[in-house]
Amino acid sequence: MTLPYATAGRAFIIAEAGVNHDGDIARAKRLIDVAAEAKADAVKFQTWRPGEITGKFAYKVDYLETTTDAAESRYELSCRLALPYPAFRELKAHAESRNILFLSTPDGFDSLAFLVGELDMPIVKIGSTEVTHLQYLEAIGRTGRPAILSTGLSTLGEVEKAVAALRKGGVGPLALLHCTSEYPAPDDQINLRAMVTLGHAFGLPVGLSDHSLGSEASLAAVAMGAAIVEKHFTLDRSLPGPDHQASLDPAGLAAYVASIRRIEAMLGDGVKRPTKAEIANMNGIRRGVVALVPIAAGTVLRPEMLTCKRPGGGIEPEDLDRLAGFTVNRALAEDEPLQWADLR
Repeated sequence: MTLPYATAGRAFIIAEAGVNHDGDIARAKRLIDVAAEAKADAVKFQTWRPGEITGKFAYKVDYLETTTDAAESRYELSCRLALPYPAFRELKAHAESRNILFLSTPDGFDSLAFLVGELDMPIVKIGSTEVTHLQYLEAIGRTGRPAILSTGLSTLGEVEKAVAALRKGGVGPLALLHCTSEYPAPDDQINLRAMVTLGHAFGLPVGLSDHSLGSEASLAAVAMGAAIVEKHFTLDRSLPGPDHQASLDPAGLAAYVASIRRIEAMLGDGVKRPTKAEIANMNGIRRGVVALVPIAAGTVLRPEMLTCKRPGGGIEPEDLDRLAGFTVNRALAEDEPLQWADLR
């Protein structure tokens, strides 16, 4: 099974706007503009009704303690960052006007019904929060849509149960993203090889939801075979809020996409053969058989008369030992290449 928009040898790049709009729809539209200008394949937000994902007893994990107002509870923060449904209608229309795919992670049954039923979102992106929420995963499966599941916080066994729940519901083509659910994720906890493990274990397309600083983790993931990469971005990394500091700025996002496309061009098709550029250089770089000393026409060649030097393009070095006993048809200067036509 393959995902829509997937192309062999080309990673699907999701520019994760997330909640970096800070509840401001104008800022959300500008984020779409930045993602489109960076040439990402999709721009993604997060959709929930206040109270749908975060309850009043929820507490702030460590990174939220350091990036948000201490006086604001996690529940209050969640309510403040929740854009209303009409805003997402506008955002989808704006994304379409910029020719970039609109996606948003539904964070509950109601937001799922809105995004799929009303906005007809073609792919359901599932956050790591939901890996153990099997009833919800079955509901996503029942939409029949393609889905991309982030697997932060999870063991392989938990991912297995999540995949089973999605398939029980009847999910469309499915992909898995390795993820480290910390913002920013420390380098020594990225564990990119786990992405490869997911691919081997489930036989599904895999990728990386990258919460690290910089772009190196995503670039390495693409080189390791990632079909999808997802990266947070913002308009300004100095803004207050939960995700800005672990996000790329607009210039960083553009460089990120360009670097991935460059790496994909470098990866090639895996066939070992001279490239077009190498073929043009080949005779100037390789050796060929040349006259070690001046040789008069009609001379019978002896081994000590020949050697191998640049340029190539004449008799190959591998044939050097076969040439003794041949007679040259014309005079050859020192270092002059030999052609088979020169011999009889």
